[in-house]
Parts: sequence; structure tokens; C-alpha cells
Amino acid sequence: MPTTTPEHDKRIAEMKFSSVYPHYVTKVESKGRTKDELHEVIHWLTGFDDKQLKELIKEEVTFKEFFKRAKLNPKAKLITGVICGYRVEDIENPLTRKTRYLDKVIDELAKGKKMEKILRS
Repeated sequence: MPTTTPEHDKRIAEMKFSSVYPHYVTKVESKGRTKDELHEVIHWLTGFDDKQLKELIKEEVTFKEFFKRAKLNPKAKLITGVICGYRVEDIENPLTRKTRYLDKVIDELAKGKKMEKILRS
């Protein structure tokens, strides 16, 4: 498995959440899941409610700022597996790992996993 490079980590840190969010919505809706379910998963991982998400999108925060403000769920470390060619639990950069946690739970939602499993309950 490849490890992330400093350039890769920097690119993720500077990427705007608002630029990726519409792709999350499209991904889950195209697989028969809902925006509400997407928000439930994001809320579980970050603590952000719908109002806060709207604000973060409006502010065009970067992933660095997004996760700086998030209250990461203590169960997030239970998120494992491969996403975008990287094994999540092996990613050394904390911000990149958190971003891939988000990608991974959204991927699980899109793949039809049961909500209890995604939320590690």
C-alpha cells in the first residue's frame, strides 16, 4: 500500500469541503441512499449538525479548517480498510486520515452498508 506524500497531504488540507460535498451527495443518492443519511454519517463522525454543515459550505472552509472545528467521534479509529488506494489505519498524517475516515464512511453508505455498522455501534 502506498503511503501519502507531503504534497498529497497538503492538497487534501487545502481542498474546500464545499467543492467535495456535492460529490458526496451525488454518490450516495445515485446508490439509493438519502442526503439525510449522508448528514447522519457526517454528524456521527464530526459532530456537525445540518445548520453547521450549511455554514461550513457557505464559508468554503478547507478540510484543514473543517476537521479543526470537528469533534471527531472516539469510535472513528474503528474505521479501517482501503479507500482511494490507501489503508486508512496506516495513514500517518492525522488530517489526511480524518479526511479518509469521512470518505470511507460515505463509501460504506453508498455501498448499502447498514447504518449501525457504519456508525460502529
